[in-house]
Amino acid sequence: MTIISSIIISILITGLAFLVLYLVQKLPIDSTMKQMAQVVVVVVGVVSLLSYLDVF
Repeated sequence: MTIISSIIISILITGLAFLVLYLVQKLPIDSTMKQMAQVVVVVVGVVSLLSYLDVF
């Protein structure tokens, strides 16, 4: 893979994670569940980004 495609896909994964975090904020649930959902989204985003970059 070229470096340009890696950068583009990394930006897309990051943008998708931010979008999901924004949508979690709009959910009508209590703040504890929102925090847990945000942590899950961040962990999944970081793991997917690292696995895409062949760290794992």
